[in-house]
Amino acid sequence: MELSDIRKEYTLRDLDSKDVMQNPIKQFELWMKEAIQAKVNEPNAMTLSTVTTDGRPSARIVLLKGIEDDQFVFYTNLQSQKGKELDGNPACALTFFWPELERQVRIEGTAIQVKEDVAVAYFQSRPRSSQVGAWTSPQSSIIKDRQLLDERAAEIEKRFTGEQILPKPKQWGGYQVQANEIEFWQGRPSRLHDRIVYYLVDGKWTKHRLAP
Repeated sequence: MELSDIRKEYTLRDLDSKDVMQNPIKQFELWMKEAIQAKVNEPNAMTLSTVTTDGRPSARIVLLKGIEDDQFVFYTNLQSQKGKELDGNPACALTFFWPELERQVRIEGTAIQVKEDVAVAYFQSRPRSSQVGAWTSPQSSIIKDRQLLDERAAEIEKRFTGEQILPKPKQWGGYQVQANEIEFWQGRPSRLHDRIVYYLVDGKWTKHRLAP
C-alpha cells in the first residue's frame, strides 16, 4: 500500500464548544481520565517540542507525571538536550495523541524547573531500577557503545549496594509547564475535524472554535 493511500475516517464522537468546560485544565483532566478508562496505550505519553539555540525545532516523547497547580509536570536529566534547550529558551509545546479515541491535545506554554524537594520526592518514589538508570546514563551524550552503560550500571549497583532508595543525582530534575494555549481536537468525517482552542488572556481563559 502506498503511503498516500492510507486513510482513516474519524466517526467516534463530536466536540462542541458548549459541551466543554470553561477551564481547559479541567477539560484536559477529563479527557485524560477517559483515555485511561479506554485503555489507550500509554495515555500520558506526549511529544515535548523545544527550540534549539539556533532556532530549530526539537521534539521527543516524554511522560506526563502530574498536573500540579494547573501546570503539566514531567521529569528528565537536566543536562540532556531538552534540558539544555529549556534552560536556554523555556518556550515549549506538548502534544498528546490518543488514536483509540480519535483525539489530540496541543499545549503551548513556558517551562520552569520544579522545586528540588519535589524532584527528590518523585525520584525516590520511582522503581529502584529507574533510579539506577538515572545515575547510569549521561543522557544525550555521545557514547562509544552499549558496554559503557552496562559498566556504569554495575558501578552504580556496587556503589549503592543494600540501598533501596538512592539519592537523587544533581543533574536529574523536573519541569512544570504553565500553559498559555490549549487546543482540543476531535476527529470527524471528511477531515472536517472539531477544534476547540483556549487562550490565556490577562489571567483568564477564552474559548474559540477553529476551522479544521
